[in-house]
Amino acid sequence: MRRRPFGVRVVCALGVLTAAVCATAGAVPVVGPAGIAFYQPPAPLPTGNHGDLVWYRQATVNLGGGAPKVNAWNVLYHSVDAAGAANVVTGTVLVPAAAWSGSGSRPVVSYAVGTHGLAQSCAPSLQYAQGTDYENANVVAALDRGYAVLVTDYAGYTTGNVPTYLAGAAEGHAVLDMFLAAREIPGAGIAATAKSAVWGYSQGGQAAAWAGQLQPTYLPGLNLMGVAAGGVPANFIETASYLDGSIGEAFLLGGVVGLSTQYPAQIPIDTLANAAGKAAIAQGERECVFQLVLQYMDHSIAEYTVGNQSLAQLETVPSIQQTLLEQDLGGSRIGVPLYQYHGQADEFIPLDQAEALKQAYCGKFESVTFGVYPGEHIVTQFQAAPQVLSWLADRFAGKAAPSSCLTTQPPPKSTAPPGGGDFVVSVNNWPLSGKVHLKTLNQDVVLPAGSTFEADTDLSSERVTGGLSIPKFADSLLIVILPVTVDLSIVPTGAITGTVTLDNAGLLHIHGSAQANITVVSAGEGSLQIPFGCQTSSPVDFPIDFDGPVSSLGDGKLSFTGTTTFPQLANCGAFSGLFSALMSGPGQTFTFTATPPAPVVW
Repeated sequence: MRRRPFGVRVVCALGVLTAAVCATAGAVPVVGPAGIAFYQPPAPLPTGNHGDLVWYRQATVNLGGGAPKVNAWNVLYHSVDAAGAANVVTGTVLVPAAAWSGSGSRPVVSYAVGTHGLAQSCAPSLQYAQGTDYENANVVAALDRGYAVLVTDYAGYTTGNVPTYLAGAAEGHAVLDMFLAAREIPGAGIAATAKSAVWGYSQGGQAAAWAGQLQPTYLPGLNLMGVAAGGVPANFIETASYLDGSIGEAFLLGGVVGLSTQYPAQIPIDTLANAAGKAAIAQGERECVFQLVLQYMDHSIAEYTVGNQSLAQLETVPSIQQTLLEQDLGGSRIGVPLYQYHGQADEFIPLDQAEALKQAYCGKFESVTFGVYPGEHIVTQFQAAPQVLSWLADRFAGKAAPSSCLTTQPPPKSTAPPGGGDFVVSVNNWPLSGKVHLKTLNQDVVLPAGSTFEADTDLSSERVTGGLSIPKFADSLLIVILPVTVDLSIVPTGAITGTVTLDNAGLLHIHGSAQANITVVSAGEGSLQIPFGCQTSSPVDFPIDFDGPVSSLGDGKLSFTGTTTFPQLANCGAFSGLFSALMSGPGQTFTFTATPPAPVVW
């Protein structure tokens, strides 16, 4: 890292020289312009080493309710693309406002985001300003640990440029150079010796793994303690085939655009794309990920190529094939412990190629722990956060890293549905917790262990169907000042039905209902139970309403809270009036929370 002459530092700090001159002369960091002008690099561009700041500015970020207070900065910094040419990249530095309470310097995590989209407005740094970034939950979880979090936008979100989406080495460089750029921000408190880690999922998993492979030679002085990489597209040809003609076609189209931007001679997109392809490219460069996924699902690459060339045909072109192979991972060691993870039902990134990546790293004597999560791609992205952060905390604490390289278990088999068809996120027998608050008694009835929730959320047809399963259970209620044990059953009378949508900001909207009969099976004290068998005269209608971030599917915050009316209870004999008075009527409230099943290690 070059050092700046003292005299130049002084005159720049006093504002004697212009920003351009100071930046060129290697001066103190320059404050960049407000607004979108920040994303227009200065001309001429100041020279610098990779990781050097071009400029920075304080930023206001909206990370959602419950996020800790942070100091935030946007950065524009020097980096290197996949071909080894210098470029500039934007990003965001987030540091908790609370002082670090652990030993040593505050740990630093470079968080590599997943696919956001090719439009400039999709860049995480711009999404944070609007409060619309769909990965906020993971970033907040890391900030809650007290870590500084660095988020690169990746190359191409500067004004007038196109992201080099899925160009692995460029992404890895951008992730690593954030560590250097963040150190130069006055007052950020990012120590050069701080314990550091890289974490990413999906595109970010690819970027994290590339950063891990590149770090020993590209940034050897980094105090890197571990890499966490999930949902990794490690084998591009296999992943491309998995996406083509399926619900993930938008990712394949984005990859074609991104790689052709990085490698224009190898993938001459202007001569390969037909009129429909050029229109799709133009649209892709204007929109963000969730909008594109729903628009292009189940289409095929052949629809967009001259002569309707198929993906398999394109992959036989030597320059295209070589470019795809150059993005593959596993050819080099990472050199620090790796936590790799994947969803067993991942509908976008094939599980078997992720398992092959694990075996490739293990074959190089890496320390690899491979977590297998039961859900699909989006669910796994957020369900894994607590395990990832616990694993990182152990690395920062200097604990020996576990490894599952020597497992005797066979590789898990994918449970993802066949490619094509509707975009359905399935929730299969997830543990259900919750309670019903009885208004008159002012007491809670807690759902028993073993309760489950299932649903198919069809984002194509915008319909949700599912069900509840609640075992018969006993709860203690105070009835007329006497503690009474009541055996209850809540039995659904039909499927949960309703609507579901996913908006362009990554907000999930579910609106439906579940109907169930509530039965007082018996009541008494201890083993002295009087059988009743009385139940609500008609089913109770539980509104199933949720409006929140898509991350809630995996982070344990998929909760349905509402108010309902319990009909009169019938068939209670002489006690019908009493039970109806105490347990019926409007204003009964409830909360049901579904959480995904626990992962396993392979």
